[in-house]
Amino acid sequence: MSDISTHTIAVSPWHDFKEITKMRLSISVVFSSVAGYLLAFTPGNFDWITVIQLIFGGYFMVGASNAYNQVMERDLDALMDRTKNRPVASGRMSVNTALIIATTFTVLGLVTLFYINPQTAMFGGISIFMYVFLYTPLKTKTPLSVFVGAFPGAIPFMLGWVAATNDFSIEPGTLFMIQFFWQFPHFWAIGWFLFEDYKKGGFFMLPTGKRDKSTAVQVILYTIWTVLVSLIPAFGVTGRLFLSPLAAVVVGGLGLFMLYWAVKLYQLRDAKTAKRLMLASVTYITLLQVVFVIDKFLR
Repeated sequence: MSDISTHTIAVSPWHDFKEITKMRLSISVVFSSVAGYLLAFTPGNFDWITVIQLIFGGYFMVGASNAYNQVMERDLDALMDRTKNRPVASGRMSVNTALIIATTFTVLGLVTLFYINPQTAMFGGISIFMYVFLYTPLKTKTPLSVFVGAFPGAIPFMLGWVAATNDFSIEPGTLFMIQFFWQFPHFWAIGWFLFEDYKKGGFFMLPTGKRDKSTAVQVILYTIWTVLVSLIPAFGVTGRLFLSPLAAVVVGGLGLFMLYWAVKLYQLRDAKTAKRLMLASVTYITLLQVVFVIDKFLR
C-alpha cells in the first residue's frame, strides 16, 4: 500500500530539483565551506565575491554528486523505503534529465571554484570523482565504502580555507581531519538505524556488516578520535588555526555529548539510540564550526 501511495503523490518540479540535488545536505556542506573561509581570512582580505562564489560553487558540486549518485543507484533506490520516492527512482524524472542537471552543475561548479583559485577547483573536482566513481559503487560491495566516502565528505570544511588562502597546509589539513573522523560515527549511526532498509538495496554500511558489539565499539573509538582531533588546535600546533581554552572546553563538552550517545548505543544496540547518536553527531559538527568561528572573532 505504501508503494502505491508514495509513487502516485503529485510532486512539483521544484520539489524534484531539491531532491535530486539533496538541497538540505548541500546547504549543510556549503555552511561548512563558509565556516572554513571565515576561519581563514585575515583583516583586510575578506571578499564577499569569493564567499558568494564558494556558496554557489559548493552547491553545484554537491548537487552534481548527488544527481550522479541517484542516477547510478536508481534501481536500488526503488527497493528502499527512504529512497523509493526520489525523482529518478520513482520515474518522475528521466535519467537524461538527471544527467543534464548533474553535468551542468559539474561544469558550473568547477568554473565557479576555479575563479576563486585553481586549488579550490581541484579539491572540488576530487570530491566529485571520489564520491561518484569510488564511494558510490563500493557501497554495495564493502563496508570500506564509508572510509572512501569520508574523503570527499571531509573536503568542504577545508575547502573554505583553501578558497581564502589559495594554500593547503596544516590548518586546512586539520579541518579536513576533524570532518574525516566525524563521518564514521555519523554514517555508522545512520547505517545502524536504517540497517533493514539498506539491506533491501544491498548496501554495506556497518564495519562488521552487523549491528553488534564490535560495530558499537568502533563507533565509540571513532567518536573519541573525532573529539581528540577537534581539540588539537587548542595546543597551538596548527598554525593560524587556534582554539582558546574556553572554546576548547565547549568543544570538549559537545564531544562528551556525542560520546554519551555512542556509549548508549553500545549498551542498548537499538535503532532508536542510533538515531539519537546521528542527531548528536549533526549537532556536534554544526556547533563545533560555529564555536571555532566565534572563538576566532572574540580573540
